[in-house]
Amino acid sequence: MDETKYFPQPTGSDKHELEEGTLFTPRFGDDGLIVAVVLDDATGALLMVAHMNDEALNKTLTTGTAHYWSRSRKKLWHKGEESGNVQVVVQVRTDCDQDVIELRVVQKGTGVACHTGRYSCFYRLVDGEDGTWSLTKDETMQPQFDPLKVYSE
Repeated sequence: MDETKYFPQPTGSDKHELEEGTLFTPRFGDDGLIVAVVLDDATGALLMVAHMNDEALNKTLTTGTAHYWSRSRKKLWHKGEESGNVQVVVQVRTDCDQDVIELRVVQKGTGVACHTGRYSCFYRLVDGEDGTWSLTKDETMQPQFDPLKVYSE
């Protein structure tokens, strides 16, 4: 990935300035990405975790709708560009060392965040005992649409 072009990068090792200062200097990883944790603004529910590069973060801040970097497709994507389930950004936060972004969003369209058609990407529970683990679906999170009919890929 290219170097950041929209945001200044931290200089020196002034931990106090990074943690307490007012300059937004997001710390992208060696791969050029930063983790974005996405929460429903009304409920606080975790909807998804995604990645942003410099351009995705800039587009999110300037347009007011969520943009991400798809690691699998290796391209920028505007959330909802195919499904209509756009995420309107209500608030953006960063953590203490500015290497994670938190987005509080209002989910538009059918109100779901997951490409499987569910409200949240976190629709399975890890269950088990004695070292044997399995996944169980949360039956309260049924798909709201058929992804095969919505997505072309």
